[in-house]
Amino acid sequence: MRWHLSVAAISSMVALPACAQAPAQAIPDFSGLWAHPNVGWEYPVSGPGPVRHKAGATGSALLVGDDSNPVLKPDTAAIIRRNSQISLSGLAFPDPDNQCMSQPVPYVFWNFEIELLQQKDKVTILYNHDHDFREVRLNQPHPAKIVPSWHGDSVGHYEGDTLVVDTVGIKTGGFSSIDRFGTPYSEALHVVERYRFIDYAAAKEAMARGEKEWGHVGAYDVDPAYRGRGLQLEFKVDDPGVFTMPWTATVTYLPSIHTEWEERVCAENVEHYYTLTRYYSDRSAHIPTALKPDF
Repeated sequence: MRWHLSVAAISSMVALPACAQAPAQAIPDFSGLWAHPNVGWEYPVSGPGPVRHKAGATGSALLVGDDSNPVLKPDTAAIIRRNSQISLSGLAFPDPDNQCMSQPVPYVFWNFEIELLQQKDKVTILYNHDHDFREVRLNQPHPAKIVPSWHGDSVGHYEGDTLVVDTVGIKTGGFSSIDRFGTPYSEALHVVERYRFIDYAAAKEAMARGEKEWGHVGAYDVDPAYRGRGLQLEFKVDDPGVFTMPWTATVTYLPSIHTEWEERVCAENVEHYYTLTRYYSDRSAHIPTALKPDF
């Protein structure tokens, strides 16, 4: 009997570690004010990517998009060509930013500065333009029925050192677009974001790639003394309504020179848009309105 009790005791001691709860996995700390001093994205080194500048065009004023990108369906490419012609004429076609309208995902990723507030059940992403923000529910599914909104319905989870965010239900209409080139999207738009740290050298290289095409905005520069890790957002866009295949791009951040949020508020602008010299044009961008009833 004593022998059986001893065997049972030893067995329970051996089994104890297997029953013990595994320690909770540490999540990455993305706190801080992160800067991205240009209005575009970094294009992938290889593989399908978004619309980018056509050869010879750079910056945020001359927006001549490459309508030959294989990710574009014919109707989508036609919209890029139309917008490029407007830009070449010295005017700017209406978009969510210059019309001061709500900015959908992934258009909103252009923001110069962001901050991630990480909580147990959600992550709030702050954008400096118009004090915009998104809320990402953690470890929850999308609801069965989603009411479309400009930021869509976002759910997320951590995969090791990476925050993964899945967004659907993004609203369409008006001058909504995915990017600065006015690329459209449909209700089928699905965006998956992955936030993770990368080393300093990789962050600088990625930023240099983006700034080669989009320029550099010094007012939202990065801390020149910093040599630590950068934060990179890699996102994948899938929308069979307007694209022939999914594509990816990145936005890379380093700590900002600023220590607090600056006032950057935009009121809806439905009357004008800017010329290349950034002064108001004589031509109006007001939404067409009938002067008299049709009947």
